[in-house]
Amino acid sequence: MHATAVVEDGARIGTGTRVWHHAHVRAGATVGSDCVLGKNVFIDAGAVVGDRCKIQNNVSVYNGVTLGSDVFVGPGTAFTNDLRPRASASEWTVTPTAVRDGASIGANATIVCGNVLGRFSMVAAGAVVTRDVDAHQLVAGNPARPVGWVCACGEVVSRDPARPADLRCPEHRAASSGEGAVT
Repeated sequence: MHATAVVEDGARIGTGTRVWHHAHVRAGATVGSDCVLGKNVFIDAGAVVGDRCKIQNNVSVYNGVTLGSDVFVGPGTAFTNDLRPRASASEWTVTPTAVRDGASIGANATIVCGNVLGRFSMVAAGAVVTRDVDAHQLVAGNPARPVGWVCACGEVVSRDPARPADLRCPEHRAASSGEGAVT
């Protein structure tokens, strides 16, 4: 933990997790093992972060957001948690958002609450996600639209709108057939 980080009593942080400058983890937050929380990261009470996640600088993970394991969140990503926010409201309705294992979110993307980002999905930098993203799907734009499919390693395997039968990149196909090793 960096000396300037604030980790409130009651926050659960797994072993090997590194917390950088000016990060804040609230009581009631759960952060898994071997994660990296970058500078100015905020993890709210009720938020859940899986193991081996990397959350880059200036990201707030609010109550209602659940990140699976091995999730990458690019710098400046914005998560929301209320579909009808009002400053005058004494209460709000938290709308859950789930980011499944292995998903990657590019810098400055906005993830509107109530959506699910599937396993190994990839959200392009600056995208605004307003609907669910399928497993291995690549989305981009505002609002985010499907633009392809990616391997678990992040390599684009198809730009076709239809989901390909094989979601492995050539390198992973070769490795699984014994023709080569994956590095």
